[in-house]
Amino acid sequence: MSTPFKLLVVEDDPNLGNLLADYLRAKGYAADLRTDGMQGAQAHATGRYDLLILDVMMPLKDGFTLAREVRAKDPEVPIIFLTARSMKQDAIEGFRSGADDYVTKPFGMDELILRIEAVLRRSQGVQPKPEEPVTFTFARCVFDHRKQVLRTPGGERRLTTKENELLRLLCVHRNDVLDRSVALNTIWGSDSYFNGRSMDVYIAKLRKYLREDPTVEIINIHGRGFRLVAPDAQ
Repeated sequence: MSTPFKLLVVEDDPNLGNLLADYLRAKGYAADLRTDGMQGAQAHATGRYDLLILDVMMPLKDGFTLAREVRAKDPEVPIIFLTARSMKQDAIEGFRSGADDYVTKPFGMDELILRIEAVLRRSQGVQPKPEEPVTFTFARCVFDHRKQVLRTPGGERRLTTKENELLRLLCVHRNDVLDRSVALNTIWGSDSYFNGRSMDVYIAKLRKYLREDPTVEIINIHGRGFRLVAPDAQ
């Protein structure tokens, strides 16, 4: 097994920082999290990283300053900025500070992964990951993500956009845990209380559809998220 790429995440929002680090680890990366620019500088000075993900607005030392200091010592390591600021001048300053990419908050986790892969591909010749399947087949169900169609023993049903995206994530994590925060940030853009209530409604709808195959179940994993439990195609 190849050694995972090592990423340093420097983000002063603890909720977003922990979510990012956990999501990156779930995607197969080794991720270290630091919560301010000084900690980020110390981590980079004592460790070797394949890519840095830096928030711009941070206490003690902002992301632009940190990037310039890193670039003076390590001109090759790729840097992606995360920022709530979207003005053109901020983007220009980011690239002048040494950024390889610039992502404006709020962003989807899938988008960030694609940007990370693209930057690593340019810097280290990383091959893209295999494309996610268009059709998921399990038990006696067939789910076509591109067409937004779910076929169960009870018939064929066209899904709404959010039903479709939620079932896609459950299928990607089939028989494993889909983290609640990951699903909320990927589909709804934030893990607020009201978005959480909305997602629970969509989970209930998907349970109703999948109940037509008694071997398939979406179960709650307390404090974590959901698991789509389903055997292979019959």
